[in-house]
Amino acid sequence: MSEPGLAPSKEAFLRDPSVSSRIDDQAIEIPTTPDVLVIGAGPAGMAAARACAQAGLVTVILDEQAAPGGQIYRSISHTPLQERHVLGADYWHGLSLVQGLHSSAVHRVAGAAVWNISPEREVAFSKSGRSYLLRPRRIIVATGAQERPFPIEGWTLPGVMTAGGAQILLKSSGVVPAGKTVLAGCGPLLWLLASQLLAAGGRVDLILDTTPKKNRASAWPHVVEFLTSPYALKGLGLWLGVHRKVRVVTGVTQLRAESDGQMGRLARVHWHTSDGTAHQQAVDTLLLHQGVVPQTNLAMAIGVPHRWDEVQLCWQPEVDDFGRSAVEGVWLAGDGAGIGGAQAAACRGQLAALSIIRELAPSALTPDETTVRAELARWMRGRAFLDHWYRPADAMRIPTGDTVVCRCEEITAQQVVDTVGLGCTGPNQMKSFLRCGMGPCQGRLCSLTVTEIMAQQRGVSPAEVGHYRLRPPVKPISVGELATLPQDEAATKAVVRL
Repeated sequence: MSEPGLAPSKEAFLRDPSVSSRIDDQAIEIPTTPDVLVIGAGPAGMAAARACAQAGLVTVILDEQAAPGGQIYRSISHTPLQERHVLGADYWHGLSLVQGLHSSAVHRVAGAAVWNISPEREVAFSKSGRSYLLRPRRIIVATGAQERPFPIEGWTLPGVMTAGGAQILLKSSGVVPAGKTVLAGCGPLLWLLASQLLAAGGRVDLILDTTPKKNRASAWPHVVEFLTSPYALKGLGLWLGVHRKVRVVTGVTQLRAESDGQMGRLARVHWHTSDGTAHQQAVDTLLLHQGVVPQTNLAMAIGVPHRWDEVQLCWQPEVDDFGRSAVEGVWLAGDGAGIGGAQAAACRGQLAALSIIRELAPSALTPDETTVRAELARWMRGRAFLDHWYRPADAMRIPTGDTVVCRCEEITAQQVVDTVGLGCTGPNQMKSFLRCGMGPCQGRLCSLTVTEIMAQQRGVSPAEVGHYRLRPPVKPISVGELATLPQDEAATKAVVRL
């Protein structure tokens, strides 16, 4: 990796209100029984928390990151890439959300990892090696999206990483890959990242587009809606800009990363095109991406029902049009409730807040529902086209042979297949055979892959196979952190001191 620019000075960091807030977090007090607890400070969480606080509700927001913004607006208040054309106007749109959160009465806790929510809505989280409990009246889960697993041969090699991981390094540290760089996969982020890397002074040698050509037939009925959406002209400009500067190979049907055989590091990428021709290229960094899916672990652990989406090929939580789930007192907002993008996520956050405000403070001022729903409809227009067009190919989702499926436990696709042959019918039973999903990531990197392999082997739908049963702690914590939990009601009846 290389760094195109220097980070701001220490004085600049101290002038940044988000950094000051992080320093202050070490000595703040937050109520243990807030009206509303928001989990996640991405666009949905920020919009929801601010709306609740403006209505006079005591609101706490817990976020794992050091500063608000989520993945899409990561490091927005202190990124070293201050030239706005590098990360683009859509990224800088998030600055108003972050500033609005800072100016509100929301109690914000940075570096807080939520690892359990009980049926009584008792929320356990850890920060700086200690665990705490909150008992909110209402909860909004706004945990956002994660990149879909891309389990190809060699995806665990040093030098191979996700496009999202590379974008995090770019936003937070101004770092771009050094040497020969190849992007592979499908989805809008692939083109956005290529554009951002080039604008930041990086290099992109090749893009391997794995988007199946057969997707065009199912996407075509939605093309008119897409052409009238906010995405059409923007996406076309991005696509054309990258094509002018980078070699793009379409119709990629097979993909494999290969090491140098000595140091065990990535050396080459191999691929086949739709005509059956084999190709290879030397590469230093391979960035993989094939879309994003809802981050469902916490919602599943709470007991929120989920359904299999055959178009987006992932689990979707079942919520109403305000984000209310079947679990009493729990709402879901943003991409964690269904992929829609940053602007749509903020609208969903406002709708979840609106629903809660009507319950807890009926006379308070609320966001105008008609306006918010119109804005949401605007940003959701065209999503059906994108979902169909960028539906990942089977070969890129369902690996075979010795390709690693579960990175935590180093379980291969063939081991999963063999276990199905022994009569294993679902991923929870498979934990007894192979420990899939029992590592530090708790199935975030293998859940979809295991479900789809088992469904393919059994000749049934992924909905019939099911998903991992999530149990607390949802995030890895130490025994020491567990030991710091309050032992009686009196210890947490007023405030938590951080």
